[in-house]
Amino acid sequence: MPELPDLEAYRSFFDRRIPGVGIEAATVSIALVVRAPKDDFIATLTGNAFGEVERRGKFILFSLKSGNYLAIHPMLSGRFQYCPPKEKQRAKTCFTLALANGQELRYFDERLMGKVYLVREGAFDAVPRFGELGPEPLSEELTEEVFGERLRRFRGQIKNVILNETLVAGIGNAYADEILFAAGIHPYRKRTELSAEDEGRLYRAIRSVLGEAAAIVTERMEKEGLPVAEYRDHLKVHRRGGQPCPNCGASITEITAGQRITNFCRHCQA
Repeated sequence: MPELPDLEAYRSFFDRRIPGVGIEAATVSIALVVRAPKDDFIATLTGNAFGEVERRGKFILFSLKSGNYLAIHPMLSGRFQYCPPKEKQRAKTCFTLALANGQELRYFDERLMGKVYLVREGAFDAVPRFGELGPEPLSEELTEEVFGERLRRFRGQIKNVILNETLVAGIGNAYADEILFAAGIHPYRKRTELSAEDEGRLYRAIRSVLGEAAAIVTERMEKEGLPVAEYRDHLKVHRRGGQPCPNCGASITEITAGQRITNFCRHCQA
């Protein structure tokens, strides 16, 4: 699943390439993911042009010169192609935008779980749960004090708490594991058991892990192009079950509950 660092890399990639570029044609191949009437989607985009590319949580937001936005939440398997028209189209391509610069922007989604919205003149309240998103983890407004105040509103296991995007936006399963490892906090500890020191370490880990990962993924995307799957080889514990902990050498634990994998070090995250 694309998470904040991945979406921030997409934002940077497209923001370097498409602002001011016109959309000559729009084609919808699989309408299931498009949360707008097909004809309306095509009519709104055709003849329009891109403005700046933004991000909010796990949404990538393509602003349009008309004042509207194309808002995309890739969910588990949504990905993009930005390529010449002659390049082979990926399976499960949902829509294609033919651009005035000779490229095509395509969205493909193997599981067809993504959500694509046309947002009229910034009316994001029409996008389900968009208005409930918490602050951006890397924003200046999220100070350690603000984070602590927000965190203490929640109960339950700490991993579940930081996955709740009403706390902060954009953290998913992979980076939740990385954040908690960096903070030295066991993923199944109750939020109410955390000390003020724990809260401070968690805040700093959120900002450092996500900030460093966003820089790594952005650089790789610029050099290597848009990936078919997320870059994950820089992660230290997520999906590293049975491998040695990079801090202490103990075996990394892997627990699967439902469809979610959790990885942590029992020694470093007591």
